[in-house]
Amino acid sequence: MTRTLVLAAAQLGPVARDEPKASVVERMVGLLRRAHRRGATLVAFPELALTTFFPRWWVEPLSAADHFYETEMPGPATEPLFAEAARLGVGFSLGYAELTPDGHRYNTQVLVGRDGQVVARYRKVHLPGHETEEPWRPFQHLERYYFEPGPDGFGVWDAFGARVGMMICNDRRWPESYRVMGLAGVELILCGYNTPVHYPPDPSQDALAGFHNQLVMQAGAYQNGTWVVGVAKGGVEEGVDSVAQSCVIAPSGQVVAQAVSAGDEVVVAECDLEWGARYKATLFDFARYRRPEMYAAITEVRG
Repeated sequence: MTRTLVLAAAQLGPVARDEPKASVVERMVGLLRRAHRRGATLVAFPELALTTFFPRWWVEPLSAADHFYETEMPGPATEPLFAEAARLGVGFSLGYAELTPDGHRYNTQVLVGRDGQVVARYRKVHLPGHETEEPWRPFQHLERYYFEPGPDGFGVWDAFGARVGMMICNDRRWPESYRVMGLAGVELILCGYNTPVHYPPDPSQDALAGFHNQLVMQAGAYQNGTWVVGVAKGGVEEGVDSVAQSCVIAPSGQVVAQAVSAGDEVVVAECDLEWGARYKATLFDFARYRRPEMYAAITEVRG
């Protein structure tokens, strides 16, 4: 049996601090149409796609940043994207800042079906950076100030003829993110990210930013027999250079398609969803080879 899915990583270039959300959505609609013309039925957009990466600035009180958040999805700003996706019959994933009715703030990603209806929601688990202003940094990374850790864990949903999971940015660096979804039979993981090239706590890692970006996603794909799509908001945004390299990675760990720019770009790949089963049934046959009784420290010890 053959199951194929044509999917696209819709990379965004920089979004200025004062760029209206309507302008960003217009760019995204253009990318959606380009992906559709190339045969894609699922399009992945980046983390915090609708705005600049606002956690790079300290603001007080926190409510002064409310305009960066969405209180409903779809809402007035995003309705054109949902409407065009439904018209084209193309599904998508979208990262955004979520402000819930009861006041919780999450770094969130939704999965939207080909009919324009929300299928699933994921809230980022692994929040990087710091909680308080650190003036010594050339730019802040205040995700732990702007967001709460997602309370729901890593879900896997039946959608697009596959078992689909989601993660966001820093989640991709942690093997547990992939493994929890792998144990649920994941076949495709969608990951949006905003990743600065410069890492102030240890600049020696800067030269390896692109290598590390792909290393973790390739390892997660291979070790769990799953497709992984990583999609960036890249380029120099408000003076901060961010990794691009949006890519599609096969269950073998091979990069099968990759962006060649740091701007708005569509990367398309035809994915054989049965490819992962070959790894799950052989080298990574979890039921046969895993020794969970030996892994207790993973959940019993935090650091």
